[in-house]
Amino acid sequence: MFVLLPLMYWAGKKQHREGFPYFEVLTSLTTLCLGILVVGISMNRGMSHHYTRLDLNKEKAWQVKVIEALKPNNYSQRYVTQIIAADDKLVSGKLLLSLTVDSTIKELQVDDELLIHTKPESIRPPSNPHQFDYKSYLEKQGIQHQIRTDFASIITKVSAHKTLFGVASKFREHIISKLKEKDFGAEEMGVIQALLLGKRDDISENTYNNYKNAGAVHILAVSGLHVGIILFLLEFMLSPLEGLPKGKTLKLITVVLLLWGYAFVAGLSPSIVRAVTMFSFVAYALYLNRPTNSFNIIALSMLFIVLVKPLFLFQVGFQLSYAAVFAIVWIYHKLQKLWFPENIIIRKTWQLLSVSVAAQLGVLPISLFYFHQFPALFFISNLLVIPFLGLILGSGILVIILALIDSLPQFVVDNFNWTIKMMNSVIGWVAKQEGFIIKNIPFDSVQLLLGCLIITALVVFLSKPKWKAVLVLFGGIIAFQSWIIWNQVQLYQKEVVILAHRSRNTVLLNQLGDSLSIITSDSANIGTIATNYAIAERIQNIDTVQLKNCYQIGQKKLFVLDSLAILPLEEQLDYLLLTQSPKFNLERLLDSFKPKKIFADGSNYPSLVKKWKLTCAQKEIPFHYTGEKGYYIFSLEKD
Repeated sequence: MFVLLPLMYWAGKKQHREGFPYFEVLTSLTTLCLGILVVGISMNRGMSHHYTRLDLNKEKAWQVKVIEALKPNNYSQRYVTQIIAADDKLVSGKLLLSLTVDSTIKELQVDDELLIHTKPESIRPPSNPHQFDYKSYLEKQGIQHQIRTDFASIITKVSAHKTLFGVASKFREHIISKLKEKDFGAEEMGVIQALLLGKRDDISENTYNNYKNAGAVHILAVSGLHVGIILFLLEFMLSPLEGLPKGKTLKLITVVLLLWGYAFVAGLSPSIVRAVTMFSFVAYALYLNRPTNSFNIIALSMLFIVLVKPLFLFQVGFQLSYAAVFAIVWIYHKLQKLWFPENIIIRKTWQLLSVSVAAQLGVLPISLFYFHQFPALFFISNLLVIPFLGLILGSGILVIILALIDSLPQFVVDNFNWTIKMMNSVIGWVAKQEGFIIKNIPFDSVQLLLGCLIITALVVFLSKPKWKAVLVLFGGIIAFQSWIIWNQVQLYQKEVVILAHRSRNTVLLNQLGDSLSIITSDSANIGTIATNYAIAERIQNIDTVQLKNCYQIGQKKLFVLDSLAILPLEEQLDYLLLTQSPKFNLERLLDSFKPKKIFADGSNYPSLVKKWKLTCAQKEIPFHYTGEKGYYIFSLEKD
């Protein structure tokens, strides 16, 4: 890469004399090499000191440092940890730490250093088809293994080395504890924590779903929207500084320092660090007062972030934030040129609507790709909430300051609590208009790329109607429709039978064209298996069928042995599925019926599954446990 740098200098001079784009080609090569370098350094896998170079099949004493606390679930509290050493040998890398939930034990904090004697496990791949691939997600964050243990099995270092991130996280927890001493409602407190401090752990599922269905979930994540509002509030409040000598420079420095001060208060989480970095560059763009530089400044902030933290590029929040900001900068002014109302109220409403529409257009393909739903009333929730969000954030910051100095009056608590309650009510009302929430939209990676192309061509055409833009627009639409038609043709030719994994239940998926039959022993315990599969495969019709004991799959027979332990009548079996922990002699059954493959699903006791697995290994019969290997696709091909 460093060899390319002097070549770029030479190419820049040569560019003026010859037509071949030497400079552009070498710049692209340099950027590519730089990207490979920083990603390789960030992933750290090929380094000699990376922990994967050790023998991971043996237990070791792992010394790790907590660098991020993840949102807990019903079963475990999860943390991202940085490895310090393994058996007193200095190594590097990240591990996911999963601790069983224990309400009597205080949660771990960022910067806590732990000693754990155990063997790391590989992250399991998805247990069911089209399920969220948590393993792939963690790999893109540089995490390949996890440690499962409990609080009793870890030793916490008394005086661990402190970092700025740990101090910020501890300060945020101190603020939250101060706020919890006041008479805020439980629902309101959860939203306050998310809105001001970026911690969503205490938001109820119902409230979160309301914000998601209303198209306002971005309000609950301290990111670009919040930091952007705070930036413009600071720009307005500090405008008198411009009257001083070097006032504009002083104002820029003050604004950037206050933005990073807010990031510190919010715990320096990855999302807030990204947002503050981006808007620090935006503040510099405002300082230069050159609107044409907006794209360059935003692109420069993006380059700076991915150079320091290249794995941020794979995070949904990063993609959505920059897509929204680029779209607003690009599309907003074009919408304003279409119509400029003379009435100030109508004009302000149109400006807010323009920002919402521009941002929504920017994130639409990405949002559909990841979340498969579109809240058609997003502009209603944004028009009702966004105009007051600056006041809410300003009031919230004041509440935090007063709480920290123990000078928060009760009437301020009551007023702010009422404000948050009203916001929740408005969002709840919008979310209840279910007819305007379009859910379960199939949208794959090809549609994502074509959708971005169509939106770009549409905006270009509407701003400057030209034949080239028309051709690209209609070409994109034709390609988009052709891809949908091709998928439909493929869909009607598809037939598949899948054994899924579900705890305490048996689930078989039988797809025939655009119809899906869910064969199960408990239709109330299916979870999102059918929904995920139906969205990805573009299924139109779904029905539920009660599980039976015998099925014909292609040319082979599948027998289901359940808790009744009724043995099959056939003399020979192809597939045997063990469900609901049947009590029988597996060795005798294998000798009598000679099945070609044995399956066990999530409805069985793990202790029984281990015995069956050992017996099958002794008999040299393939054994597939869905809790270990995930789902299984049966072959329908004829012998």
